[in-house]
Parts: sequence; structure tokens; C-alpha cells
Amino acid sequence: MTSPPAQAERTDQRSAAPVHVPTVLVAALLAGFAVAVAALWTGGAVTQQIPGLPDPGPITPWALPLSTVLGQLAAAATVGCLAAAAFGIPTQLTDNRRRVSPHGYRMLRLASISALVWTISTAVELCFTLSDVLGQPVTQAITKLSLLSFVTTYELGQALALMLLGALVIAVAGRIVLSATGAAVLAILALAAAMPPVFSGHAASAGNHQMAVSTMLLHVGGVLIWAGGLIALLLCRRLATPALSTAAHRYSTAALASFVIVGLSGVVNATLRVQSWGELLGTGYGRIVLLKFAALVVLGGFGWWHRRRTLPALAAGARGAFVRLAAVEVVVFAATIGLATALARTPPAGTPEDLDRTGALLGFPMPGPLTAKALVVDWLPEPLFMTAALVAIGLYLAGVWRLRRRGDSWPVVRTACWVGGWLVVLIVTSSGLARYGYVLFSVHMVQHMSMAMLAPAMLVLGGPTTLALRALRPSKNKDLRGPREWLLWATNTPLAKLLTNPLVALTIYVASFYGMYFTGLYEQMLRTHALHLLMFTHFLVAGYLFFWILIGVDPAPRPLPYPVRIPLLFVSMIFHAFFGLALMQSTSLLAADWYQALARPWGVPALVDQQTGAGIAWAFGEVPSLVIVLALLYQWIRSDEREQRRFDRAADRADARAAARAAAPHVDGAPEPEIDEDDALGAYNRRLAALAEADARMRPRR
Repeated sequence: MTSPPAQAERTDQRSAAPVHVPTVLVAALLAGFAVAVAALWTGGAVTQQIPGLPDPGPITPWALPLSTVLGQLAAAATVGCLAAAAFGIPTQLTDNRRRVSPHGYRMLRLASISALVWTISTAVELCFTLSDVLGQPVTQAITKLSLLSFVTTYELGQALALMLLGALVIAVAGRIVLSATGAAVLAILALAAAMPPVFSGHAASAGNHQMAVSTMLLHVGGVLIWAGGLIALLLCRRLATPALSTAAHRYSTAALASFVIVGLSGVVNATLRVQSWGELLGTGYGRIVLLKFAALVVLGGFGWWHRRRTLPALAAGARGAFVRLAAVEVVVFAATIGLATALARTPPAGTPEDLDRTGALLGFPMPGPLTAKALVVDWLPEPLFMTAALVAIGLYLAGVWRLRRRGDSWPVVRTACWVGGWLVVLIVTSSGLARYGYVLFSVHMVQHMSMAMLAPAMLVLGGPTTLALRALRPSKNKDLRGPREWLLWATNTPLAKLLTNPLVALTIYVASFYGMYFTGLYEQMLRTHALHLLMFTHFLVAGYLFFWILIGVDPAPRPLPYPVRIPLLFVSMIFHAFFGLALMQSTSLLAADWYQALARPWGVPALVDQQTGAGIAWAFGEVPSLVIVLALLYQWIRSDEREQRRFDRAADRADARAAARAAAPHVDGAPEPEIDEDDALGAYNRRLAALAEADARMRPRR
């Protein structure tokens, strides 16, 4: 006889049957196309021809944005399916190896198919972009020579080529990968593959280049996770109700974070282009911005309804309402992506900021002479690092609060070190240091040393891994990794053991100096915002790895004895000193073309400033290192004291066991009790005592 809950679940599954997912996806695609066409027409992107520019023909203005809509929807589906296979669907043990379940296997195959669609649509977008750039019909623009030149010479062509290559790799790898770990790696790769076009779109041409690009990176990443996760939930709707409920609750947390990031980044990005209410209401660009904001509010309402009604109903076994609402939400999401695509093709509102040649290089006007007030007041916010700092501090404080709530303690010093380290990152990347770092090598060197030494040394003293392992709860399902299980896996992988090898960590850390400044890489970092972000990320990660094995509170995958740590630190100090001295004695200017093009009208000559920066590198490398040596000595002494207390406790336990055995009556013929191996220290002490007693008995006979 069927139980009432099972019968209710069957009834609800039948009620959800009219939601045919392929039909929903086709409707979503058509909605995206329709909204994009309407917005392109009303916004003037296809009806207003700029005088003096060649006409690419009637097909390109429409085919280019529509191929972009298809590519973005396919990219979202790819990210969502891979994330579902990695983080949302339980795995299974096969041949003593943890692999994806049949449902996870299906999601990987769907991710491969969507990545193939993404690849094809990107190839079409690449061809029509070339047609648009050359102002020729696509049949005339596409030749072997012109296409090759476009993808190797122009930034926009390079960005589309990178995205195409990434999508193609995922399409192939999705047919091979069979583990949740592999799916997680591919999901991260899919997010990264969708980012290159951001660096060459409207954001790249904005007056505040760094701010616009970074907010757009956050915006696109949040949309891909939010929309992709929803598509994946629809595609894996046949999961058992408990598994689907778990996946939906995990997605809900990610969707809430994505909603906040997408909303804030969208508002900031729009304010960089729309300067007044008149531009917002009286231009095609402004009206599309308003429509997009309204769509975001509607999608936020869907999310609120999910968390309030459909998720509790799904946990109780009622699936129909969740599936139907998710289907409608996917269609609205596709329409919103159509609006965003039209917005990217519509001329921005108002007149762009008038920048001279120097301002065009920097992305902002040349700042005035360097003063303490300018460093404190004249900020250049970097949204990516600002978001990372705020999230890291918030999660850490939440972990501390959870420990305190259950009665556990956590050192205040560790909390102060963690918060202080991220505040250093925030100041280095977003204060006046960020603005003058492009102009003065000496200021850039302050940024480098702070990101590579000061901030990492403080962060590792915060012990974030130890806190997370104590604060996070284990996953209730042994076949589904939670954050705690993923953290344990990450800290014990062969890659983690390789990166924390002393020689490897030292090499990565030192290469930050010699590989950056004694090659042409430094100038490329100044000219390209993507490489500039990568540079600071490398400094922070390289410094964190090195100081983790030196003074880190968290146990490293390769524990390093204290007698080895101090020589390792001294080796790094020698490399620092040699770098600073070599740079101070150099008569050639680093990034000479960059500094000459800037033509800074104030301050000392660029070569003199470079020598000042070299002195900062030398001093910053030596003075903090002495503080770290003192910290190492202190940790070493504390470690010896803890070890001695452990030996003392072991000896006391051994003596207590020996006394108990001596007091117990001995039966003739019974074997002598064996000495516990853990009592080796006590046995050794007793043997010394016995030898001393025997020696004392022998003395009268002498």
C-alpha cells in the first residue's frame, strides 16, 4: 500500500508534468531574441547610422547582438550545469573512486552540449564583429587573412578568440570528466572564459575605465551563476525530492549573493554613463537601463517568493509550484539578458568624458602632485578587491560569532590580524595609492611590498582555515560535499602540497620581483587592466603561500620544522636585498615607453623615482623581515614549551600507571604486564631510576 507522503509526491509530480523543459528553454530563447530586437530598435542601436562610418549592411546590426544573446544563454547554462554536477547533486562510490551519479553524468553531458552551442555562437559573433569593425558585409569581411589579423592584433578579436577557445575546451572536457572535482574545475573555467569580452566592451571605453570594467566583471559573473543555476535546476528536476530540495536550497544561497552583487554592480556601472535624470529618461540608453533595473526587481521578487513559499513546499514534497515558478523565471531571465545585450550595443547616454592622451592611457585624468592628502582623499576604488575584502571579513566574523555562540573561544589577535590584512589590501588597491601607482614607480613599489609581504603576513596569522574547520558544519549527506569537505579536500590535494613545498613557495615568491621587473611584463601590466588585476592577485597569493609555511597559524600540507624556517626567511631577504641594490644601481628606466608617454609634468624624473622605489623595496624587504624573525623565534619557543608540557603529561601518566601496577597483587606464574608503547618516556625514566638504585646498593660493598 502506498504511503500518503509518497502518494502526495506522485500527485505533485504529475501536476508538474505540463512543464516541458525543452519548450521552456525555446520560449526563453525566443523571449531573449524578441526583447533584444525591440530594445535595439527603440534604443537606436540599429536605426541610427553614425555619419562618416562605413555601413556593414543590413544583416550585421541584427545578427551580431542575437548571436551574443544565444552565446550568453549557452554560457549561463554551461556554468549552471557544471556547478550542479559539482556542488548540487550527490556523488557515488564506484571502484573505490568518488564519481558523479547518473544525474550528475547527465548534467555534465548537457554542459558539454551547451558549451558546444556557446562555441558556435561565439564563432558567429566573431565573424559579425569583424564585419562591424571593418564596415563591410560579412561575406566580404571574412577572409583568412583579415580574420587571422583580427584575432591576433585587435583586443576585441583576442577577447572573442579566448572565449571561443575556452568554450571549446569545456565542450570536449565535459565528455571526459566523471568526477565532481573535475566539474568544479570546469565551472571555474567557464566563468573565466566568459570574462575576456568585458575588457573590450562599453566598460573598457568608459572614462573611469578600472571602475567600469571591474563592476562589469562582477555583474557578468553574478548573472552567469544566478541564471545558470536556475536553468540547471530545471534540467535536473527529475532528482528525488530530498536531493532536489538540497540542491535548490544551495542554489538559493548563491542566488541571493548573486542578486546583491548584480544589483550593486549594475547601479554603479550605470551611474558611470548616465549623469542625470534627463539622460536616464530622455535617451534610448537610459530607458533600457530603467527596463533592466525593473527586470532585476522582478527577478528579486521571484527569488523572495522561492525562499518564502516554494522552497519550504519543495522540502515538504510538493515539487510542482517550484518547477512552474522556476520556468517562468528562466523566461524573464532570458528577456533580461536580451535587454543587457541591446544595452551593450546602444550608444551611451550623454557625452563621454573628454580625456587627453595621458588620460586615455591611465583611464582617468593625470593626478596632481603627490601629497599625503591626495593619498588619503583621492581614491580610485577597485570593486573586485573591495568586494573580496568585505566578503572575507564578513565570513570570518560570522565564523567567530558562531564559535562564540556555542561557547567556544577564538583569539582576538587572530581576528585583528585577518581584518587588518584585508584593510591593507583595500587601501593598497583602492586609495590614492592605486591612482598614483600608475604614475610613480615608488608608489607602485609600496603597493607591491604591501600586497606581497605586509598583507599576507597578517592574513596567515588570522588562521582562516582553522576557523572555518571549527565553524563549518559537516555535510549531512556523505555523498555530497559541503564547504567544510571542499576545504579539507583543497588543503590536502597534491597541488597544495606542491605549492607549499619550501623551494616552490620561495621560487614563486621571489619570481614576483625578477620576473616582473627585469622583463617587459611590468609595462604590459600597466597598460592592461586585466593583467593589472592579475598582478596584484599574484602578489597576494604568492605572499600568502610563502608566509603560510613560515609563520602561518593553520597547519600546512607540508609542515616545515622551525630550524628550517629561519634560514628560508634569510634566503628570501637576500634575494630582496639583491633586487633592491640591482635596481638602485640600474641606469635604464623600467617601462620607459609608458612613463615617457605619460609626460608627468611634476615631481622628480622617472629614473630618480625608480631609484627611490628600489630603496623602498630594499627597506621594505629587510625591516619587516626582522619582525617576522622575532615572530618565528617566539613561535619556536612556544612550540618547545608545548612539546615539553606534552612530555611531562606523558611521564606523569606513565608514573601513575607504574604505581598502579606495583600496588596491584601479583599472582605467581602470571606473565608480567607489558609496557605500553605510549609510556616509553616513563619506562625510560624508571630504567634510569632502577640503575641509580642498583648503583647505590653497590657502593657499600666497594
